[in-house]
Amino acid sequence: MNQTPADRTWLVAIAAALWGTDGLLRLPLANALPSATVVFWEHLIVVVVLIPFIPRALRALWRCSARERLAVLVIGAGSSALATALFTAAFRAGGPITPLVLQKLQPVFVVLAAFVVLRERIRPAYLAFAVPAVVGAWLLAFADPFDIQLTVLGAALLAVGAAALWAAGTVLGRLVSKTIAPREVTVLRFTVGLPVSAVIVAVQGVSFLPGWGNAGGLVLLAFVPGLLALSLYYLGLRATPAARATLAELAFPVTAALIGVSFLGAQLTLTQWLGLVVVIASVTALGWHEKVRRKPVVHELEAV
Repeated sequence: MNQTPADRTWLVAIAAALWGTDGLLRLPLANALPSATVVFWEHLIVVVVLIPFIPRALRALWRCSARERLAVLVIGAGSSALATALFTAAFRAGGPITPLVLQKLQPVFVVLAAFVVLRERIRPAYLAFAVPAVVGAWLLAFADPFDIQLTVLGAALLAVGAAALWAAGTVLGRLVSKTIAPREVTVLRFTVGLPVSAVIVAVQGVSFLPGWGNAGGLVLLAFVPGLLALSLYYLGLRATPAARATLAELAFPVTAALIGVSFLGAQLTLTQWLGLVVVIASVTALGWHEKVRRKPVVHELEAV
């Protein structure tokens, strides 16, 4: 009998917390550069650093099945580059409310996709962690959680597309991490995402050149919420079912909110502070439960 690796929900949460530093680094860049240019340079900087590891990653990809190769393409092209572009377009089309609301559908997409692709099954007790976590994320996202309007259909469709692609990245990352080492998955994600991000820049007709004044911010953005966070993420995802990982990823809005309050002059309402506490409590409780209980709330059936 194969021994199940120790659960690493906590490591996925740490990676997601690093993603939360994105706003602190991205805000000055967003004011100075087109978003597509920022995404392109995020990928380019990391790929340049990872050049020595690309041949090994490509060999690992070559040894994979056709299904796993397709998964890597979707992760790099869809979850890494296209999802960010769709999410940014949703902000432009409908303001910040619509994409933030519909991004909360990501855990739903993850559970459904994990059921189909990974044969993950969830026990009813999963809802005791999932429902409070999603509700907490909703409370955290909006100053008034009861005054939400989805007024722009185009923006809604773009945001749903981004949420679906990010969900696919979680599920497919879990799929390929069973046969490809976390470092190779990270290398392939950025390598595949680079040409796609270049195409997005070309289609939008914006400049590829960022200017030297933005170089430091781009490097930090590429390495902290980029390379470091994703390296930890895929390391954790290798031993964490996708349905659990998607809740651990809610550490992202928690960190983003704390950084916004501490460094960006943001202020949280009472309900937002409540949401922050609920998310932290739900994710922490889930990790503790899966570590100490004999029956986890999420489990995978053996492959047939």
